[in-house]
Amino acid sequence: MSDDCLFCAIAAGSIPAEKVLENDRLIAFRDIAPKAPTHVLVVPRLHVENVAELAAADASLLAEMAAAAQQIADKECGGEFRWIFNTGATAGQSVFHVHGHVLGGGELGWEPA
Repeated sequence: MSDDCLFCAIAAGSIPAEKVLENDRLIAFRDIAPKAPTHVLVVPRLHVENVAELAAADASLLAEMAAAAQQIADKECGGEFRWIFNTGATAGQSVFHVHGHVLGGGELGWEPA
């Protein structure tokens, strides 16, 4: 965990969030500015900056995140969802703790920029 990381603080319970799922390795909570009817962030408790770093550090944890994303989508969006990782500020990453966005619950358009 990092002392100055928003998602580490949420995972530790110091900052409240609307939790959807959690276990000893990850936490999932609703995005505060949703872009779809279902917009949940799946966040590992391990602090790494981006998805490539997570894959290198602990590929099994990335697989657990994928399973959690599917579990959330099964419960909230009939199993269909988009899973997005932003890597770097110019790609839209604003919190530099890896997190996957689970989006679903309706017809999703595509606006990559």
